[in-house]
Amino acid sequence: MDEHYQPGPIETEAQAYWDRHGTFAADETSSHPKYYCLSMFPYPSGRLHMGHVRNYTIGDVVSRYKRMQGYQVLQPMGWDAFGLPAENAALERGVAPAKWTRENIGAMREQLKGLGFGYDWAREFATCDPEYYRWEQWLFIRLYRKGLVYRATSTVNWDPVDQTVLANEQVIEGRGWRSGAAVERREIPQWFLRITDYADELLEGLEALEGWPEQVRAMQRNWIGRSEGVELTFALEGGGEMLSVFTTRPDTLYGVTYLGLAPEHPIALELAKESDEIAALVAEARTGGTAEADVATREKRGADTGLRAVHPLTGERVPVWVANFVLMEYGSGAVMAVPAHDQRDWEFASAYGLPIRPVIHPEDGAADVSGGAFTEYGVLRESGEFSGMTSGQAFDAIAQRLESDGLGRRRVQYRLRDWGVSRQRYWGAPIPIVHCPHCGPVPVPDSDLPVVLPEDVTLDGAGSPLASMPSFYETSCPECGADARRETDTFDTFMESSWYYARFACPDRADAMLDRRAGHWLPVDQYIGGIEHAVLHLLYARFFHKVLRDEGLLPGDEPFQRLLTQGMVLKDGAKMSKSKGNTVDPQHLVDRFGADTVRLFTMFAAPPDQSLEWSDSGVEGAYRFLRRLYLLVRDHVAAGAAAAVEPGALNDEQRAVRRKVHETIRKASDDIGKRFTFNTAVASVMEMCNTLGKAAEDRSAAGRAVMQEGLEAAVLILAPIAPHLCHHLWSALGHQEPVVDAAWPEVDERALVRERVELVVQVNGKLRGRVTLAADAGEDRAREAALAEPNAARFMEGKEIKKVIYVPGKLINVVVR
Repeated sequence: MDEHYQPGPIETEAQAYWDRHGTFAADETSSHPKYYCLSMFPYPSGRLHMGHVRNYTIGDVVSRYKRMQGYQVLQPMGWDAFGLPAENAALERGVAPAKWTRENIGAMREQLKGLGFGYDWAREFATCDPEYYRWEQWLFIRLYRKGLVYRATSTVNWDPVDQTVLANEQVIEGRGWRSGAAVERREIPQWFLRITDYADELLEGLEALEGWPEQVRAMQRNWIGRSEGVELTFALEGGGEMLSVFTTRPDTLYGVTYLGLAPEHPIALELAKESDEIAALVAEARTGGTAEADVATREKRGADTGLRAVHPLTGERVPVWVANFVLMEYGSGAVMAVPAHDQRDWEFASAYGLPIRPVIHPEDGAADVSGGAFTEYGVLRESGEFSGMTSGQAFDAIAQRLESDGLGRRRVQYRLRDWGVSRQRYWGAPIPIVHCPHCGPVPVPDSDLPVVLPEDVTLDGAGSPLASMPSFYETSCPECGADARRETDTFDTFMESSWYYARFACPDRADAMLDRRAGHWLPVDQYIGGIEHAVLHLLYARFFHKVLRDEGLLPGDEPFQRLLTQGMVLKDGAKMSKSKGNTVDPQHLVDRFGADTVRLFTMFAAPPDQSLEWSDSGVEGAYRFLRRLYLLVRDHVAAGAAAAVEPGALNDEQRAVRRKVHETIRKASDDIGKRFTFNTAVASVMEMCNTLGKAAEDRSAAGRAVMQEGLEAAVLILAPIAPHLCHHLWSALGHQEPVVDAAWPEVDERALVRERVELVVQVNGKLRGRVTLAADAGEDRAREAALAEPNAARFMEGKEIKKVIYVPGKLINVVVR
């Protein structure tokens, strides 16, 4: 071995070995049990950041650990390559998005390889490959023919700068999340997938996902938002028109004092033609965000329409207001307002002097609505024939009355809306539809797939170039042959990331979307990614999996058995970002300290699901530890080969060292295998290496045998975390097979047995001494030794012993008075 630890040559050698031997190629025909570990694939931005490094190191450590446990591991890598950032970058640089993206993929691939991640690179693909998105188009057509795809005019958030539709979550304080432009509300034709058809199954399936964080499951439950309630109608005076509303609290019906309409409700739009006040509300709604969090905190504004509705049970005339807190996207765009029992209704009523009429009260008192709404369940008062009922009883009774009068019906409603998959952007997979003036929308025939996105384009920032490329959009109708126009919208990029995990099982299959290999590898055993993907990506992937199952393409109900959401990487207490100027370039660290040091630091600095605070000194400390391990092995092997351990030939000191080795194996196995707490596993190896460092002076045959066993254990435990150095050290320790093929170390339970134990002696709960006894000494002997311990005896002298508490192997506490 070289005198000094030199990460560069060591890491180059290990990576060359893995490449030469195809070490990480997954084999479906193996007799070993399968394990599919997947980290969320990256957007090819051009350079890895520390969040990437942490995410992919966690996945690689888990994969290598499972490999050592005897699993046949699949760990693939690919590229989530479509999307708006590539268009913006291409505009800035004057290059086509395809060229920019593929250059970035090449650069990031080399960085990933340089970090030693054990990917099966033969399975690599990018979502911008026509061979990939062809099958997405094929599936879309299948779903269209089944009625799971439809086209409808929808009111959307429109970013006038980025020239695209934004999800509600991408509108921040009325502005586009990327461009910062004031968002407009527009009505445009959109393509939708009927994800709501799977709402109940998506909700119920969460209960079986015991390997997912409860926080993520709760976020999805809330997003799906199943609520049971009553849909009822209020008749408008004078015209016979009916306003439909949905409520989960029919027990509050007698407390209705006004109705609220969304500014974009058809009635409001009609009235806006004659009312400047209502027109202003409509204009505000078209430029404001519609995320529920934004609406909840927005100043309540509205206008009286002058219309009056008839209460379905009391016949009372109820004013109808246009209110900016009512959303057209949810329900019918109209709400029955009960200010006494809904906080938003209360705030609006307080602002405009509308009546607040409490009808639900605590059983033993009266509801106080002077400072806010009383939103609890309770007992009905001033509610006609339903007075005296509990909220639960009144729900059923009022629902039954409305149904019998033909004025309402029980209904289940979801917060979840169908998934709009159209994007008015260029850099995405083309939607495989042809618009014919005679036949309407017509799917592209399977034989004409893929509809290939032209890549040699020039962007000018004014919308998608596809809409101004006759060579792309001019075509003929597949059904009647007439001149027709190809769809120029592209798919939402969540489409590509919703099924990539399955394609990794069979990326070389040219004539089918998936094959039996997907059934072999799925579900993904361990999925790793950020908490920010808790709802959209993870919900869409679950939906896609169920759709693929129903198409007979996949078995099982769920794509990901276990989910780990890793914490953020912070510096100076804030998330790393270019705008804050607090980023750290991982490539610089690899060049200076080596990939193993970077990997070790990211695993040691914090548990994987918690935020990691960046520390330059922590990186240097990780490097010093690896150098120390290198020197321990170097000095040990320089003295020649060591014999195998003979437990019966060891003295007390050697037995103590060996016991420490096997305690470390047990702890590391438990930490990694059960909890993925890599940081405590690393800490235990560091502690063991301190013990080995002190024991290195023992040059006897038995001492060197224990040292050999201890160093091998350290190398094996660290092999998933610092694989390059461990590859080198394992060979230096005399092994022919590489450490990547070695088995995880096993605990020798006999080595854990202690012949003597040290007991803490307490008097009235305070430490007063220690005694050492034979491990099999009983309570009587422990009591005798504790009472005779000289220092403890001073604190018991002249006092009455009331009780002696004995914890075997730990302590003995003498209670005196």
